[in-house]
Amino acid sequence: RLRLHDGKLIKDRRYHLRTYPNCFVAKELTDWLIDHKEAPDRETGIRLMQKLMDHYIIHHVCDEHSDYKDAKLLYRFRKDDGTFPLSKDVKVFMRGQSIYEKLVSVEESILKVREENSVKYQRTFLGSEMIDWLIQEGEVENRQEAVELGRALLEHGIIQHVSNRHHFFDSDILYHFWINFRRRRRLTELLNENSSRALSESPDSPFCLRKLNPDPGNTSFLSVQTNKEIKVVSAVRRSSITSLSGNSNAYFSAPPTLVFPPVAECNPKSVLKRPVTNEELLSPGAPYVKKTLTIVGDAVGWGFVVRGGRPCHIQAVDPGGPAAAAGMKVCQFVFSVNGVYVLHLDYQTISSLIMTGPRTLVMEVMEAIE
Repeated sequence: RLRLHDGKLIKDRRYHLRTYPNCFVAKELTDWLIDHKEAPDRETGIRLMQKLMDHYIIHHVCDEHSDYKDAKLLYRFRKDDGTFPLSKDVKVFMRGQSIYEKLVSVEESILKVREENSVKYQRTFLGSEMIDWLIQEGEVENRQEAVELGRALLEHGIIQHVSNRHHFFDSDILYHFWINFRRRRRLTELLNENSSRALSESPDSPFCLRKLNPDPGNTSFLSVQTNKEIKVVSAVRRSSITSLSGNSNAYFSAPPTLVFPPVAECNPKSVLKRPVTNEELLSPGAPYVKKTLTIVGDAVGWGFVVRGGRPCHIQAVDPGGPAAAAGMKVCQFVFSVNGVYVLHLDYQTISSLIMTGPRTLVMEVMEAIE
């Protein structure tokens, strides 16, 4: 967007006796993407701009077209007309980016390369020194407010304890920024956001957060399942374990043309090692951390299975699906769906909330601290 402003592609334009401020012509923008090697061809350029429309970043100036047309039509960045949806998640992300930019642009920054348990981590800081810095820079008024901010950044995947074992505390525990906001990104990454291989090779990607130095004993997506079961869930990402067993009440209903594999190949047994109650999850000092996941469904679905009730848990995650890309893992507990508190609900009710909600799914989950 800023490059388009600098290049005068975004400007006030007049059409049918009306002036539209800060807009661009779709056909001219497609040409620009190709000329600046942001897209190899027009088809890719159109797909990229459609992704931006799907993510509510750009829109037609009169909202008469829900898709991006490579024609002499006027579109505009929502940031330029005040219609960009500043949700809580977006505000936290932007706050994290602002703090990161401040930290990397000053001399003697608290962000340093440090080592713990013979592993080197980039962009690290101690919890207490981050709190000192936030107060010193006027980002917060007191230490309690600083802790709350640090916890929000951690829950949104912007910072993380280096070995992912602690929430954010005012102590000498070592944390690091999980997102490198300065890394040069290309729009074409948007088209690879559902590819687990492409994302795992790019740990700083804004579309997927991954641990840089995973512990050998840590579980990964669907590690509790057998290889055969991984293939089953991946092949029928929109179907649930129950649907494979013949239950007609399954959510994520699959297209009728999809052929299910034999029931014997999928094991509906719970992945939880033991039952967990809501009281246990919510008790003070409980070893659980709450995280916010934003999952943009693709043509196949969201890529996960919910089971149980009061609380519900994540039973399976397609390693190549949108949920895995957003950071969802098996054994996480579902706290809220699109702002609705759901710890007291069963999975059928939660399934209904998901299916009747928007394509972009915002979920809060509670994950056990290793």
